[in-house]
Amino acid sequence: MSDAAQPTAAEVRASAEALKSALDRHLAAIERRAYGTGAEADADTEVYAAFNELASAGEAYDALLYDAYDEVTPFEIPSGESRPPYLGPDEPGALSVYMRRDYTVGEPLRLLAQAQRITDLDPDAVDPSQGEEETPGSSVHAALGVLFGEFEPDEIATRHKEFGLEEGDSTVWVVADEEPAEPGEWLDAPFDAADPERVICRYDISSVFDEDDAERAVRAAEDPDGGEDGTRRDGARLGAG
Repeated sequence: MSDAAQPTAAEVRASAEALKSALDRHLAAIERRAYGTGAEADADTEVYAAFNELASAGEAYDALLYDAYDEVTPFEIPSGESRPPYLGPDEPGALSVYMRRDYTVGEPLRLLAQAQRITDLDPDAVDPSQGEEETPGSSVHAALGVLFGEFEPDEIATRHKEFGLEEGDSTVWVVADEEPAEPGEWLDAPFDAADPERVICRYDISSVFDEDDAERAVRAAEDPDGGEDGTRRDGARLGAG
C-alpha cells in the first residue's frame, strides 16, 4: 500500500454496497429486455447504461479494496471504450465486412528477395507507375506493392513469415445495412460507413490477450497459494486493461 491516506473500512463497505446495487440494476435491465417489457431500442439503451454503471462501480470498489487491503476482485471487464449497443436492422438486407491486419517489416531483405522472385516469374506484376528507380528487389515500397498485388490477403496472412513480415493486431467487423450499396458508391472512402452501432459481430486478435494470459500463469506459478506477502494476487482489475 502507498503512503497516501488509506480508505476507511466504511468507505470500502459503502463502495461494496454500491456495487451490489449496480449488479441488481444491471440484472433487472437484462430481465426487462428479455421479457419484452418495453421498446427494444429503449431496452438496449437501458442495458448498455446499466453495464457502464456496473463497470464504474466495480472499478471504484476494486481500487478502494486494493488501497485499503492490498486485495483485488477476480473480475475483469474488457479495456477501452465500451462497445455501443446494436442499433442496426433486425433483419439486414446487406452486410459489409471490414478487415484490418497490421504487419511490421521484420526482414526487409527477405521481402525484397520474394518480390524480385515474383517479378522474375511474372514481369507484369510490377506496377508501371513505380518508375525505374523503385524496383521490387531494391525498394520496400515497390516490393509491398508486388506482394499485395500478387497474393490475396488471407494467403499473405498464412505465409507472412515467408515474406519477411511479422503479424500485429487484426480485427474483422461484420456490419449490417438495409440495402446494398450502389456499385462504386463507397470506393473513395471505403471505411467511412463502418458504424459501430451496426456491428453484428467482430473478431479481434492481439498479442495483448496472450500477454494477459501469460502474466496470470506466471503469477499463479510464483504464488500458488494466492500470496501471503501483501502483493496483488490477481492482476485483473474490474474495468482495467
